[in-house]
Amino acid sequence: MYLDYWGLNEKPFENTPDPRFVFYSPAHEEAYARLSYVISQHKGAAMLTGEYGAGKTLLGRVLVKELLTEKNSDVALIVNPMLSKIDLLREILFQLKADTIPKTKLQILHLLNNILYENHGKKKNTIIIVDEAQVINRKEVFEELRLLLNFQLNDKFLLTLILIGQPELQKKIDAIPQLKQRLALTYHLRGLDNTKVSEYIKHRLKVAGKSEDVFLAGSVEKISEYANGIPRKINNVCEFALLQAMFDKKTNIDEELTTKVLEDFS
Repeated sequence: MYLDYWGLNEKPFENTPDPRFVFYSPAHEEAYARLSYVISQHKGAAMLTGEYGAGKTLLGRVLVKELLTEKNSDVALIVNPMLSKIDLLREILFQLKADTIPKTKLQILHLLNNILYENHGKKKNTIIIVDEAQVINRKEVFEELRLLLNFQLNDKFLLTLILIGQPELQKKIDAIPQLKQRLALTYHLRGLDNTKVSEYIKHRLKVAGKSEDVFLAGSVEKISEYANGIPRKINNVCEFALLQAMFDKKTNIDEELTTKVLEDFS
């Protein structure tokens, strides 16, 4: 609706996990580097937590894209893990592109074992990423994920398990010492530092086709104060600010307009 008005090629502040829009703050860069290390060094398992809207899912999608681009990895991305343990195993096989999905657990484990050893022989990594892992409400499902780490050689794991979720995931993992001890790495992703909010906004506008500054300093300060560094909240305000500015026939977004927009979010 406002694309032509601002000279944009696409919407810059959509809350979808599009890897093209990823912004590497120091925290996001460190989180990505740590996850990449766990995978490349066959460390077994890692956990990434963060506040709602902090960019965890987007970071996970970037990781998947990079892994698939390099063509040396098979990735099972589980985006809805609220499943029974048997259905979770079936979904993992489906994501790994198994030709058939067995019905019994024993058959599933045999097939998964074959896939893992076949990938190892081809020098391919096998990665299982469970997003929104905090919604798993059965301890037996976490136990099944832990047991997947028993697929290993004498010197390395045959798969890498990455759990991504909101802060309550940490509490659930703390309650399962057997799984917690298998995590080679944990990292908590925080919101953007106030000094990075302006860079974040400019970055997303540039990806969408707008190089000029649109949001003035006073506006950015208001957005930063409201969003507390959470990208999803920044996106929501910026989206409606662009729309409101178009209605008001403004050529930039100032503090007054941003205050007006924020009234609808209070």
